[in-house]
Amino acid sequence: MNWHHRVLCRKLDNLVSGRIKRLMVCMPPRHGKSEVVSRRFPAYILGRQPSAQIIACSYSADLASRMNRDVQRIMDSPEYARIFPETRLNAANVRTAAGGALRNSDIFEIPNHGGVYRSAGVGGGVTGMGATYAILDDPIKNREEADSATYRDKLWEWYCSTFLTRLEKGGCVLLVMTRWHEDDIAGRLLKLAATDPAADQWDVVRFPAEAEGASVDDPRQPGDPLWPNKYDSEALARIQAGIGSYQWASLYQQRPAPASGGIWKTRWWRFWCERGEVRPPVRIRLDDGETVECPVRQIPDVFDDEIQSWDMTFKGLETSKGGKPDYVVGGSLARSGADCYLRDVTRGQWEFFETIQQLVRFSEAWPETRAKLVEDKANGPAIISTLSHKIPGLIAVEPDGDKAARARAVAHMIEAGNVYLPHPDLAPWVWGFIHECSTFPSGENDDQVDMLSQALRRWSTSTGASYDLSALNDPVAGLLPAASSGFSFGAWRR
Repeated sequence: MNWHHRVLCRKLDNLVSGRIKRLMVCMPPRHGKSEVVSRRFPAYILGRQPSAQIIACSYSADLASRMNRDVQRIMDSPEYARIFPETRLNAANVRTAAGGALRNSDIFEIPNHGGVYRSAGVGGGVTGMGATYAILDDPIKNREEADSATYRDKLWEWYCSTFLTRLEKGGCVLLVMTRWHEDDIAGRLLKLAATDPAADQWDVVRFPAEAEGASVDDPRQPGDPLWPNKYDSEALARIQAGIGSYQWASLYQQRPAPASGGIWKTRWWRFWCERGEVRPPVRIRLDDGETVECPVRQIPDVFDDEIQSWDMTFKGLETSKGGKPDYVVGGSLARSGADCYLRDVTRGQWEFFETIQQLVRFSEAWPETRAKLVEDKANGPAIISTLSHKIPGLIAVEPDGDKAARARAVAHMIEAGNVYLPHPDLAPWVWGFIHECSTFPSGENDDQVDMLSQALRRWSTSTGASYDLSALNDPVAGLLPAASSGFSFGAWRR
């Protein structure tokens, strides 16, 4: 058990004693939040208050049932019986003919006391009973859900219309989660609390993986790891390098919006020059006045793969932000090992037939680009149908998530220095490209961002450089078994 678990236990004890009614806990993945909150805490509540009614929900019914079974195993243990001798479970797995206490993987009752524990997945039914304690643990499964406005709205509607309506007068709400998005349910609740004095006011426990400054609940110095015995500074640095700063800021620092703004940082870019050339670093002035020097290297002689990537939005279709019409954009890219080189870009506000002509010309200019990725939306399918017998290698690509989500998915490649742009002396259009990337997703256009994201996603998945971020939010994976985890009810004992 680490110091932050003891702090968390004290907060949870304040919830049981009635000193607080709304508690929000934001912690990084695999730092013990679910072990304490979703496994041990419900058992502790029922030990202290055997008549308590608990509703516990998580992102899936299967996970909620697993938590339910874990709570039962804890309550069946000899240690628990010694600490809370008045609270026990029915040995049967089903309701007896005599009307004994119910016990299964969805619900169990406390014999002779009336206490009950009910588990369900987000969106599932929890009607039919009230709750003196409503626990919501990790309502978001992965980045895809977090980036979906539709899912966030659906979760919010379920929370307000179903989950919260089960709460008894004077009941307590506990939200524990890893932050994924600035507009996730934690973000909405905190915004509501700040703007409406009549709304629920939350006691917030936020533990970033690396300390950002000492607070009442966090005595660490800036940069200190949260749980050094499990994830020391070196281990956290490897994680950050692997997932990139955007994912790091949300998942591990519990600060969903990076402090420095956009998804792709200007200082991350690298540049290439022609073979045999030696050029100094490219100097770029940032919005805050700072000047950075971005390295330059010679482009390789041989590539592992060469492709085109096309964003097929057409003139007359306005951007979602109501700005200027989006552009059609095509790019020629090459990969050597883990490094990706953007070699050329063609871009214009073209009608259908002009777009066809431009794709033909670009393919003739770059004949070695065998695969031509075309986003499978708008008129992309029509382009493929028209040119499939004239130009080989046209591949329809189904967009995965929204544009921002796709950009975040490849941000780690750019941040790691694996993406090279042509030197501005060779391609003056690079400055406009950098500007669009630095202002995304709030800028006027995003066509070049989408073109590059599409290409990098293909190589990220084919080279083994991609990361399954859903596993990072698994509240079970990586935790020790309950019997040997080092957590004890003694943390709550007085």
